[in-house]
Amino acid sequence: MKRGFSLIELLVAMAVFSIMAALAYGGLNSIARTRGDLAKQEADFGNLMRAVGSLDRDLNGAVVRPVRGAAGQTLPALIGASDHIELTRLGFANPQAEPRSNLQRVFYELDGSKFERGRYAVLDRAANSTPQVDDLNVAAEDFRLRYFDAASGQWLDAWPPPQSKPEILPRAVQWQLRTKQYGEIGGTVELVSAWPDKAAGLVTPAPPAAIGTPLPPLPPPPGGAR
Repeated sequence: MKRGFSLIELLVAMAVFSIMAALAYGGLNSIARTRGDLAKQEADFGNLMRAVGSLDRDLNGAVVRPVRGAAGQTLPALIGASDHIELTRLGFANPQAEPRSNLQRVFYELDGSKFERGRYAVLDRAANSTPQVDDLNVAAEDFRLRYFDAASGQWLDAWPPPQSKPEILPRAVQWQLRTKQYGEIGGTVELVSAWPDKAAGLVTPAPPAAIGTPLPPLPPPPGGAR
C-alpha cells in the first residue's frame, strides 16, 4: 500500500522552501544593488575624468585671439574670474573641411551644483549670439581659478590685469574643483606662450594672382652646366 505525504510534512517542506527562497532572493538582491552602485560610481568617475580632461585640453589650446562681444566691444583672449573662465581655444575639429575657423570660444562655470562648459558657434558675436551650454554631469560644490602673471610673478584672482592688452595670456592657470563624491581635485596648466600662425589659423591667404604662378628656374650648379 502506497503512502503519500501528510499535511504536516507538506507544510514543513513548504516552510523550508520559503525560507531558502527568501535567503536566496536577499543574496541576489544584494548583489544586484552592489553592481548597480558600482556602475553608477564608475559612470560618475568617468564623467569627472572627461570634464577635467576637457578643461585641461581647452587650457592647453588657449590661443591669443581676442573676440568681439555681442555689443561690439573687444573681449580679451582670456577672461577669468575666481569662479569663471572664458577663452579662445585651438583645435575646433573640422572633419568635413567646412569653411570656418579652427578656433572656438568656450567657457567653464559652476551653476549651482552643475559644472558646465559653454561654447559659441562663432568667434565674433552678433547681437543675438547665444552659447550652447553642456552639463558635464559632475556634482560639484565649488570651482576656483587663479592666474599666474609672468610680468609681476604673482598669482591673480582675475584676468587680464588692469591696463593690460587684450592679447595677453597668463603664464599658467590653476584650477580647483570640489566634488561631493571625490572631494577636492585640482591642477595647474602651463599655457603655450605662442602658437605658430598656421596652427592658430592666423595665416593670411595668398592673393589670387600669386596662386598658380610658375616658380623661378633653379640656379645652375656650381661649376656651370654639364
